[in-house]
Amino acid sequence: MDSIVFLGLNLSAWITIATVLLLFLTLLFTKLSEDIAFLGAMAILGLTGVLSEKEVLSGFSSSSVVVVGVLFIVVAGLTHTGVIRWIMQHFLGTPRSYPAAIVRLMGSVAALSSILSNTTVVALFVQVVKNWARKLGIAPSKLLIPLSYAAGMGGICTIIGTPPNLLISGMYAQDGGQAMGFFSTTIPGLFCLVVGVLATLALRRLLPERKSPEDAFSNTTEYTVELLVPADHPHIGDTLAEAGLTDVDGGKLIEVVRFDNVVLSPVSSDEFLMGGDRLVYAGDIESILALQKKCGLVTADHPVFSIKDVDRHRKMRTAFVQKGCPLLREPASTSTFERDHKVTLVAVARQGKRLKQSPRDSRLRIGDLLLLECTPGSVKQDIKGLQFSDSSEILPQTGAKTIVSTLILLAMILLSSLKMLTLLQSAVVAAAAMLVCRCCTPAQGMKSIDWNILMIFAGSVVIGNAIEKSGVATALAGGVMSLCGGKPLMVMIMMSLTATFVTEFVSNTAAGAIFYPIVYHSAVSMGCNPLPFLISLMIAVSSSFATPIGSPTHLLVYGPGGYRFTDFMKIGIPMNLIILAANILIVNLVYPIG
Repeated sequence: MDSIVFLGLNLSAWITIATVLLLFLTLLFTKLSEDIAFLGAMAILGLTGVLSEKEVLSGFSSSSVVVVGVLFIVVAGLTHTGVIRWIMQHFLGTPRSYPAAIVRLMGSVAALSSILSNTTVVALFVQVVKNWARKLGIAPSKLLIPLSYAAGMGGICTIIGTPPNLLISGMYAQDGGQAMGFFSTTIPGLFCLVVGVLATLALRRLLPERKSPEDAFSNTTEYTVELLVPADHPHIGDTLAEAGLTDVDGGKLIEVVRFDNVVLSPVSSDEFLMGGDRLVYAGDIESILALQKKCGLVTADHPVFSIKDVDRHRKMRTAFVQKGCPLLREPASTSTFERDHKVTLVAVARQGKRLKQSPRDSRLRIGDLLLLECTPGSVKQDIKGLQFSDSSEILPQTGAKTIVSTLILLAMILLSSLKMLTLLQSAVVAAAAMLVCRCCTPAQGMKSIDWNILMIFAGSVVIGNAIEKSGVATALAGGVMSLCGGKPLMVMIMMSLTATFVTEFVSNTAAGAIFYPIVYHSAVSMGCNPLPFLISLMIAVSSSFATPIGSPTHLLVYGPGGYRFTDFMKIGIPMNLIILAANILIVNLVYPIG
């Protein structure tokens, strides 16, 4: 295979390039989840012989991948003992002005994101920030973008703060023979964070004021209508579909209560209609009452009542559509989504406005808000691709275990930063201590592990290895040096600028894996210390501000904020340029390249 050469690259190199491009296009233009896309890329590299079977599987045994998995358990301990809740309560407070609110929010979130997964931090803060914004009389959309920005910039400040830092530091340890320190990125990260907060304050007028998406359901969630099937109804014995009782303009049949109090939900259109059945509809009241007259139904004992009274164990929940949601590929009416998860899709809102067409036939988009009627078994479940905007979990109470879990975290940082243990060893010890001290249960720890993220991480490691092994990294490094005239500063600027652009469209972990071998080989070829180039790369791949798809944290706030795609571009493009300049300046001051 390697004997075939075209434009200076062998066949393995061209297959690698084609695989990376295919991965980019898949992530950009399809609704396929990222973990599946990376798994496909790994399969191509293995089946074509670019990498051996052992090399393909090496991603799963990479120390950086294992560290990420173990840290999920550490985060679970902190979450379930109330550490994060304590920080929320004591650091947000009641600021007197909007700029003060931005500073408090971004400072608190950045501090947490420097030691916890920024995705986890944002997921925990979204609803809190929305409630806090309403309390302060500020539109949530004015604070949710700063929330996401702070999480990304805070993650840069330590090696464990964001996945690309762990990935790049792990690869550097393998190639350079020495590991980066826990605080190697702290000074550059803090400088960029301060610049980022000041830039957000200066550009705050570019933050949009959007209507809260939940307002679209203000009428839908308040009432339902219950209709009774009379004993002499002409369609008794027919299916609900044959009787024309399943589809209602602006509404949905969410429950059938039989005469013997057997409850059917979700309701299949193949269910037979019986005398005495009570049909519970949710949606537009006028449309449902029009159905009553049309189909010969009568008013039940409680013609209009609170939706919470459908069943005391049942409830309405709202959830935002994220990438990987099954309903992005197929509408609810033709899929098994409702049956699989024991939920009923009642209504859909998009950018603050409720869709008028049938929700079950709607083609959903990322950021859509769904109104779901949940059965007792589905209220507490997590559904892939959905971010619930309410919480069915009891908030953890602070106490002695709050102090214990905090001390465990500090001990992990201390052991790693003093190099008494490796980062992997200190993380494993911390996770074990969280379990032994019952800061979280084994079940809670396992549930906290995001296997999709681990798959993406492992795939990123494999792609980075393929770029390096196939010679693509060496060839691109030579091209970059030639284009920049062999000037190290110009190489750093060009690589950081390109990485910042690419990470707007793919995950920062993937961007880090793709650019690491190119940056490393460029530095080595110029006879420079690779460390400053890699620190600059870490900051660059985590500096995606201009598109909502540039970071998982952006997607978490995109729906709740009621944002449009262009909202991120207006403030994000200036932010990208400001942080890029700050990145190059501080890295060259702290880690001079020559």
